[in-house]
Amino acid sequence: MLMSMILEKIDIDFSVCKITDINDVDFSRPFVFLSKTDEELSLVCESSCVPECATDIEPDWKAFRVAGTLDFGLIGIVANLTKILAKEGISVFVISTYNTDYILVKADKFERALSVLGEDL
Repeated sequence: MLMSMILEKIDIDFSVCKITDINDVDFSRPFVFLSKTDEELSLVCESSCVPECATDIEPDWKAFRVAGTLDFGLIGIVANLTKILAKEGISVFVISTYNTDYILVKADKFERALSVLGEDL
């Protein structure tokens, strides 16, 4: 069973993108998730702010976050959340930050995801 936690709905439409230049990213927005590897630059941003340098765009994502700051010693937060959603056939895109975790699901599954998680948390 999961420890009691609060999920905060984020009322923004997101897109997941591959980009070629970080200089085109609007870092003034409240939610900008950028990652870089030896193979790609990935960006998750508000759908209304996808930069022109995006080469691949996956739109129609909604998000929620685990409220508060999570201790690094906590185990299984994301695993438990995604397990519940997987049982319902809801795929996820997860972003972890220093403070907490963000779970993105496709917009057409978002309300169902929150409902299912609300029942199991």
